[in-house]
Amino acid sequence: PPPGPRPGPPPTGYEDVEEAHHPAVDAAVQAMINAEGLPPADQIAQYEAAYQTLRETLATIDQA
Repeated sequence: PPPGPRPGPPPTGYEDVEEAHHPAVDAAVQAMINAEGLPPADQIAQYEAAYQTLRETLATIDQA
């Protein structure tokens, strides 16, 4: 059988992602995008901070 359709490239920026309409989530996503231009060591800190924000936000949503 012929191969299926090939997936496109992953999103490259915030404009490619639907807004979450939650200020903390939007800020975390923007922080990850802003980290792209930082040195790798600084990117890690930004990604870890965004991850923590997303975990905390999800926990509060789950409790609602």
